[in-house]
Amino acid sequence: VAMFIMVASAAAIGTHAVTQIESAAQAASALRPVAGDLAFAVFAAGIVGTGLLAVPVLAGSAAYALAGAFGWKNSLALRYGEAKKFYRIIVAATLLGTALCFTRIDPMQALYWSAVLNGVVAVPVMVVVMRLAANGAVMGKLRITRSLAFWGWLCTAVMAAAVAAMFWTMLASPKH
Repeated sequence: VAMFIMVASAAAIGTHAVTQIESAAQAASALRPVAGDLAFAVFAAGIVGTGLLAVPVLAGSAAYALAGAFGWKNSLALRYGEAKKFYRIIVAATLLGTALCFTRIDPMQALYWSAVLNGVVAVPVMVVVMRLAANGAVMGKLRITRSLAFWGWLCTAVMAAAVAAMFWTMLASPKH
């Protein structure tokens, strides 16, 4: 369903040469050629569904990462009394996300810049993962093969090139 929505939106937007989407209403209208009068309802259902899926995943992953980094107990299988710091991080992350709804931050800009940040951060993360996966001292017998290493480094290089191209485009653009 998500892939269908992305492809349909890209096709509709590309057909009408829309290069800037500045509001949820504008994004929803991209579905009009496919969903007709239900475009806004389909878009709203997608946003609400995505939010309902993303909130627990993001709050939980933040809790696991922070609790793991500090050596705290971290498991949803534990009761609150057994992992208080872990559960407090989940609550704090959820409240922080909720608080963002009440700021003047433009949601479309937030989505855009979070995607940019995600792409930029992905490159060093991929480098670390590749180095760890190829390290026999870390992985032992489960070390990646030469073939997997080749493809992994190729993907890392392509991602790095995409990030470099993005920055070049952003800096070369007359809009900035």
